[in-house]
Amino acid sequence: MGEAVIAIVALMFVLFLALGAYVTVKVVGAAKRGVDRTVAQARRSVEDTTLKARTFVQPGAAGELAQLRLKLRTSMRSTQDALHARVAEDASLKESLDLFGRLSVHGHELDEDLKRLESEPDKAHLAELLPDLRKRTEQITTSADSLRRAARDRAHRIADDDLDSLSAQIDIEAGALRHWTTEPSPEPAQAPPPWPEAPAPERPAAQQTWPGTPQGGQAEADRPALSPTDPRPAYPWQKNARPESTT
Repeated sequence: MGEAVIAIVALMFVLFLALGAYVTVKVVGAAKRGVDRTVAQARRSVEDTTLKARTFVQPGAAGELAQLRLKLRTSMRSTQDALHARVAEDASLKESLDLFGRLSVHGHELDEDLKRLESEPDKAHLAELLPDLRKRTEQITTSADSLRRAARDRAHRIADDDLDSLSAQIDIEAGALRHWTTEPSPEPAQAPPPWPEAPAPERPAAQQTWPGTPQGGQAEADRPALSPTDPRPAYPWQKNARPESTT
């Protein structure tokens, strides 16, 4: 019995240690991701500040390269944040997010090219490359801006439609609540009066009966008032009846 208790306690201790290690790993991972995110944001802020400074300090091709990089990074970052923020509410933006991912590949390639050309010593060669760099930058940023604006317009349209539907429902409900003030509710219809009951069948009047007549002479009453008399038999000794004198 004692050995079983010791084994159970040891097992619980091991489970607590494993759970503590798992929680520690999760916390450390989350903290590491938070630190990496903070470092990345700080690095981007430093790079953006440096690019802004170069656009004002460095003249010519070097300053234009910095301006192109700053424009590209600002447009791509703004579109990325807008799509990620709304895709959870609108599933139809997943396709837009996939298109933006493909566009980001070209954006990163252009950003690497611009960054590499910042240290190009041949200014004449750099000036030859600038027209193509401007065209690529304009094409990518235009596409990114179009996606961002379309997502924003869609969000506003959905919000406006929902607001219009909600306003219509509220107007209907308000009208129903005020219905008693504009038109009194009709009184309930009265039930029609019941029909009179049918009269009871009349009983035949009691007839006077005489002794010796069956059922009070009912049989005689059923006979016709005038019944033909039976013809009398004629005998040979009877004389012919004389007609009555009219005098």
